Amino acid sequence: MIELKNNPADNFFLLAGPCVIEGEEMAMRIAERVVKITETLQIPYVFKGSYRKANRSRLDSFMGIGDEKALKILQKVRDTFGVPTVTDIHSADEAEMAAEYVDILQIPAFLCRQTDLLVAAAKTGKTINIKKGQFLSPLAMQFAADKVVEAGNKNVMLTERGTTFGYQDLVVDYRGIPEMQSFGYPVILDVTHSLQQPNQTSGVTGGMPQLIETVAKAGIAVGADGLFIETHENPAVAKSDGANMLRLDLLEGLLTKLVRIREAIK
Repeated sequence: MIELKNNPADNFFLLAGPCVIEGEEMAMRIAERVVKITETLQIPYVFKGSYRKANRSRLDSFMGIGDEKALKILQKVRDTFGVPTVTDIHSADEAEMAAEYVDILQIPAFLCRQTDLLVAAAKTGKTINIKKGQFLSPLAMQFAADKVVEAGNKNVMLTERGTTFGYQDLVVDYRGIPEMQSFGYPVILDVTHSLQQPNQTSGVTGGMPQLIETVAKAGIAVGADGLFIETHENPAVAKSDGANMLRLDLLEGLLTKLVRIREAIK
């Protein structure tokens, strides 16, 4: 498993950053700010940024600035700030390429049952974060994790990101966190994606960012090992997932409250 800075065993860790890498200056500014906050609060931190967004609703949706260019920015974040980085991969042939630049390979929720993708990711030797499909029960994620382990890699994390509720909403079943922890892997709660409202008639996913604090507090209270929070300086102009992102200037206040909750339930 990756080494995390400021890693008190009884604290949660944080995966946070923009949804997709929009440019170097933006990524570096966000990373610098989050590193300062998490160092102060002693929260282990992983910088998150997709080098490309493949699962978009419309053909004209922003997908990225170029794979290699974005991956080099992720590498620069890691080298500059000394924090691990995570990015999504979407096909088996992307695994080896992305692994050269980042510490954690993330399997998107829609692809969590893709055997060839999981095996290719596993063979890189990187930590693999598998996001639970919106269509799967928590206990079914044992099989996704098993594919990685049976391919020779025990460095697995699982992420709860909500379950499809009707056509245009998601709900979080917090029972799933301890259920997936029973497999023996760290379990992360993806706060911001759990608040998406997919399948909008505009072709652009909606969200409920006003509930980020509520969902995050509940996740920490039930013992999630980590949180996943997408953040941006101005979500209104973010090129992906702006509807459910946390404004960067609100992150410190939220994390401060969450640390207090974790302290209270020790």
